[in-house]
Amino acid sequence: MFKDKTIFITGGTGSFGNAVMKRFLNTDVREIRIFSRDEKKQDDMRKLYKNDKLKFYIGDVRDLASVKNAMYGVDFIFNAAALKQVPSCEFFPLEAVKTNVIGTDNVLTAAIEANVKKVICLSTDKAAYPINAMGISKAMMEKVFVAKSKTVDSSHTLICGTRYGNVMASRGSVIPLFIEQIKSGKPITITNPDMTRFLMSLEEAVELVVFAYQNAKAGDIMVQKSPASTIGDLAIAIKELFNAKNEIQIIGTRHGEKQYETLLTKEEHLVAQDLGNYYRIPADQRDLNYDKYFVQGNKELPLEEEYNSNNTQRLNIEQIKEKLLQLEYVLEELGITPLSPLSKRGGSAPSLCQREGGG
Repeated sequence: MFKDKTIFITGGTGSFGNAVMKRFLNTDVREIRIFSRDEKKQDDMRKLYKNDKLKFYIGDVRDLASVKNAMYGVDFIFNAAALKQVPSCEFFPLEAVKTNVIGTDNVLTAAIEANVKKVICLSTDKAAYPINAMGISKAMMEKVFVAKSKTVDSSHTLICGTRYGNVMASRGSVIPLFIEQIKSGKPITITNPDMTRFLMSLEEAVELVVFAYQNAKAGDIMVQKSPASTIGDLAIAIKELFNAKNEIQIIGTRHGEKQYETLLTKEEHLVAQDLGNYYRIPADQRDLNYDKYFVQGNKELPLEEEYNSNNTQRLNIEQIKEKLLQLEYVLEELGITPLSPLSKRGGSAPSLCQREGGG
């Protein structure tokens, strides 16, 4: 479906943007447009890949005009531009709104006007039962793209989204943090050892988006089933991989952190379609006929359990180490070339996700 097509990646210089670009660069796509406001990272990518398929556009999703200027002739959009660091969004919530909510609406507006075939908006488990500004802005982003999907015929522009858990080894996340602390001889700082988080590789996150392109309907949110671990076990697994003796220091929960994360709320789990390795959350197709639902109401619905990082598959320390050894970043930090047989277990590049669980 991507042959001879033009792919547009907002936030294209980020870790996820890089991963999507790598996923398609050596395929039969016609063009990959990298859209971001970071000219330094764009220049680095240009020099690193030296590929005529790559086109670079300076712009900001907050600025509708700059998005429109880059959108002509685009077939598919990966909307990965976001503010996603939980603490920084706590202190600057309106900035999160400008990028995650208004920025998404700008991308969708431009996409519809430019006759883009499909748009995928990337969300996060923080959007389910959100308690922090980042999660709330992402929850609103989901509401925006679901609502926008109803304003356009899906044969013209199909709008849908994905929601995923923590993607391992992101810039500023706990895995690089723990490794840096180990190598510098510092204590490994943990907010709460019993805190649980979903664990996904970047490769899995990209394949979720590709799966959504192939299977999602308008307004759908696609979710991948993922295992989880405690932050304490993750720290121990990294210590063992690096044969480290660093002490583990508990520093307490930080701004906006949750004890565990949710990928499907109870209400969503009730209507979600189980697709094997994935869930499909269909859009609520009810209209604004309030009286119908106020007077008649809905029938009582059976209770359903939410799907969260406490009730999903829990990885033990050995399983966590196996998953860590699938990451190109970890292999490089261990001094193992990613081209070695060990790396063929399913390597992936550093990823995007908020820094959670570490200090």
